[in-house]
Amino acid sequence: MSPDDPITTEQPMPQGRMHRRSRTRRHIVAGTAAALLAGAGAGALALSAGAAPTVAVTVDAGTSLGTVPSTGVGLNTAVYDAYMNDASAASLMKAAGIRQLRFPGGSVADAYHWKTHTVTGGSWAAPGTDFDHFMATAKKVGAQPIITANYGSGTPQEAADWVKYANVDKGYGVKYWEIGNEIPGNGHYGSKWEVDTHADKSPTAYAKNLLAYAKAMKAVDPKVKIGAVLTTPGSWPDGLKASGDNADWNHTVLSIAGKSIDFVIIHWYPSGAGTADILNTPAQIAGTTSAVRSLLHTYAGPHAASVKIAVTETSSAMSPAQTSQAAALFAPDTYMSWLEQGAVNVDWWDLHNGVGKPTTVNGETDYQDGGVLSVGSCSGGTCEPARETPFPTYWGIRSLTALARPGATMVKASSANPSVAVHAVRNSNGGLNVMLINKNPQNAAQVSLSYTGYTPAPGTIRTVSYTKGGTALTTATRGTAAAQTLPPYSITTLQLKPASAATRTHTPSPAPTPTAATLTAAAPVAAASGTIGTRAQATAAGTPVGRPAQSNMAGGLASTGMSNTVTYSGLGGLLALTAGSVLVLRQRRSRASHGR
Repeated sequence: MSPDDPITTEQPMPQGRMHRRSRTRRHIVAGTAAALLAGAGAGALALSAGAAPTVAVTVDAGTSLGTVPSTGVGLNTAVYDAYMNDASAASLMKAAGIRQLRFPGGSVADAYHWKTHTVTGGSWAAPGTDFDHFMATAKKVGAQPIITANYGSGTPQEAADWVKYANVDKGYGVKYWEIGNEIPGNGHYGSKWEVDTHADKSPTAYAKNLLAYAKAMKAVDPKVKIGAVLTTPGSWPDGLKASGDNADWNHTVLSIAGKSIDFVIIHWYPSGAGTADILNTPAQIAGTTSAVRSLLHTYAGPHAASVKIAVTETSSAMSPAQTSQAAALFAPDTYMSWLEQGAVNVDWWDLHNGVGKPTTVNGETDYQDGGVLSVGSCSGGTCEPARETPFPTYWGIRSLTALARPGATMVKASSANPSVAVHAVRNSNGGLNVMLINKNPQNAAQVSLSYTGYTPAPGTIRTVSYTKGGTALTTATRGTAAAQTLPPYSITTLQLKPASAATRTHTPSPAPTPTAATLTAAAPVAAASGTIGTRAQATAAGTPVGRPAQSNMAGGLASTGMSNTVTYSGLGGLLALTAGSVLVLRQRRSRASHGR
């Protein structure tokens, strides 16, 4: 393979057809190599059909890991996505608790000129996806924007003009501004996918230009927060020095600009040869965060504590699972693990993408689509479900609405077995919510729970679950605060009340199937079937099947506090990650439609 990864550029296609931008990148991910675990070694999970031992889960409700930030649960959007502003997409995002939307989208941001809604070479901007249309959608969703200023082919003045238009002329109040997307991919280290027209593409040049951007933008609005692009510790090109450089990207950029920035930007695409691998990777987040914090303490001085970490792109794109259940389990575990480590937000890649080469993962069709909502495209005779149909990844993210709302307190929790992940959140009215993720695709998990600093009410409890093959979140009253049975490959959130607040078992009363007119903006409402957000919403008057009606369902994170990072090991007989380095390919497909 040549040092430069191939790039297939987007070209306009006939009305109503999909077009494609495919980008393949070479990444060296330090500390990862595929290895088979032998048999049922120490810490391994046996996948036989026999009864599994009970998994002990502990929740320390008196230990705070911080509060859920208002921008915590985010999602990427892109100007080449002609469906970005669909009303049904906005409704679904709101219901999923999306509180931040990133614009104008990945690498295209370094080629996008906001005033003219045009793109410098290679990609395109779909009609109706300009900044004002994006902001209208963000308002409908109830999400704050995070904007990537054009570093690659733009100027500090162009960025400052954007700040003026957004915050002075229009009063949008856009707070977070990234300076460029993945700038280390500009060819300086050999691999090139990012547009960068600067003659000097070194980290020194980026850092100095970053300061110029920050000065110009803050002169217009001193309240804006400016973010610097870092390489993810342990991932290419972290640690590399190109010809003429004195240090690698992160050390160089932070040594120059560390005392002048407000946040740093991480893109986290962990790799895994199998689904068990990717489900284990959230355990790496604590170490990655620690490495970033160490750099900040070295270079930002007293300012270091105020510099935030924003994970503006993440997904399971470097694993076999993209739309199947493993990706759904990975999503909330990833969001919560980053937030518990102090990230100000996590943005999933992305709203829409398009079908790749469909495959079968753990018995499910995986469309290899990086979007959380379908665009209804086809590949090799296999077609996705109707446009705007949620994939399992969407439901994995939406499961967070049963766990915590912004401002709730994340608390420490741990699992004695890596096959079950746990996160817990304590809310302001005394409730405690506990999310349990069973990562075993074959077996149910018996879980026993104990609590410190909290005494749950006795009796059966309310649970909100997402299981393999599901098309909704399902509510039920089952099990107790001390014992639960988790279906295979499932997400189950226990919604507990304190012993002093309840004298009888809470049983939710039946409610009619929700419609656009009856959904409320409070907590998720259960349908008579016990499900939340089912496809029954699509039967609202005038709404085609497959396009859910607009929902006013609260999308906020449902209040409670979450857990510490659980250390995961590989599943017995499956691939696990071990020490070392491996060359992996990252391919991200981005698609949008011309016309409706």
